[in-house]
Amino acid sequence: MNTELLQSLDYIEKEKNVSREILLDALRMALISACKKTFPEKENLDVEIDSETGDIRLLENGELIQNADFGRIAAQTAKQVIIQKIREAEREATYNEYSAKVHDIVNGTVHRIDRRVIMVDLGKTEGILPLREQSHKEHFRQGDPIKVFVLEVNRTARGPEIVLSRSHPNLVRKLFEIEVPEISDNIVQIKGVAREAGARTKIAVTSSDDKIDCVGSCVGMRGQRVKNVVRELQGEKIDIVRWSEETETYIRNSLTPAQLAEVNLNKEVKTANIFVQDDQLSLAIGKKGQNVRIASKLTGWKLEVRSLSQKVPLSELDGVSERIEGLLKAAGISTLKDILKSTVEDLTKIKGLGPKTAEKIFASAHRILLKEGKTLPMIPELELSPPSEEAAQIDKEDAVSEESKPENSEAVIEETPSLKEGGTKKQARAKKQSKKKTRVKKKGKEVSEDSSSADQEKSGEIEGKQPEGQSS
Repeated sequence: MNTELLQSLDYIEKEKNVSREILLDALRMALISACKKTFPEKENLDVEIDSETGDIRLLENGELIQNADFGRIAAQTAKQVIIQKIREAEREATYNEYSAKVHDIVNGTVHRIDRRVIMVDLGKTEGILPLREQSHKEHFRQGDPIKVFVLEVNRTARGPEIVLSRSHPNLVRKLFEIEVPEISDNIVQIKGVAREAGARTKIAVTSSDDKIDCVGSCVGMRGQRVKNVVRELQGEKIDIVRWSEETETYIRNSLTPAQLAEVNLNKEVKTANIFVQDDQLSLAIGKKGQNVRIASKLTGWKLEVRSLSQKVPLSELDGVSERIEGLLKAAGISTLKDILKSTVEDLTKIKGLGPKTAEKIFASAHRILLKEGKTLPMIPELELSPPSEEAAQIDKEDAVSEESKPENSEAVIEETPSLKEGGTKKQARAKKQSKKKTRVKKKGKEVSEDSSSADQEKSGEIEGKQPEGQSS
């Protein structure tokens, strides 16, 4: 019995995860290759290996060859063949193992980070986490444990390439299956998942047992189950909504916490026109449209959210009677926006609607649109507030004082009322001009007084000076 050979085969089988049959076949092919190099003159050579005892027999045309010793070169060739076969068998085993784990979660460790591409050590092989499959808010370091979603496994010349993901919606689904036993037992079912990685995720759940609350099961005691999922996703927000067979109810649940006032469905094009109160509009749309965008992915419907103040009934359009309104709604046109998206030709195609009526309706819709555009509120910074009553009274007094003011009257100028707080710019300019006039008039008065006194002194000197020889 060749005990050493059997022990080597057992070790390789456990270490490399390669079956014994594959190893024996690789060994047989290697020995046949070595025999052809050792005995080139012989033909129809074959090798038999006993899997239980490990005995090797060399046959020529079915007859046993005694003393079949191999040379050094032949033995080295056999070794290389065996190593190559084992390597190929190992790659095939790895491919088969992870092909069975596609769309499932595996645990690994961050091995290295190269140009923001993360290489994950999965134990027997490595997986690649490309940048496109990463969440922009997650950060990992070398050696960090990580749970990843197996996206796909590809065959390459260097072995299987395992592509991983941290942004796939099914990653959240699998994390809840791990945390919630009711999902594993098929009592609670996840009907849909919509996700924007790193920001928010919405999942729709239902229960097959009326006694078990599907939402409460996913939340857990004191929210522990959903907290574990949020912690694994590094703080990503998760909304758990109740799934319903009724489309309207499902849409209402998907847009929580916003309260919807009205939902109009167009089943032909899978579009829902949603109206909410003005104070609920921002809540329904979400930050940068995030809430309505994820809800649209979850339900599979195109959702258009407006406030009730923007709703214009079809009956307000010219030419729309009860009969015409019924025809429009039957054709999937229930709002003013639906009419504006259409053309006159599209409206004419509706059975029972003539071309003149279609033109009238279309023109009326555009008039309402232009009217709404003209009545848009002004920008607050550009609005001029009307003058106050106090400012108006001051303007009136200034006008009266200007009419009754005599020329060169300093007293009237001094009694001009000062600019009170809250006045207008016109009063400020009037006061400034009044001050300038006052300074000019005062200056002119001083100049005239100086000139008159000088003339008097001069005349006095002339009178006092008399020619010699004259006596008074």
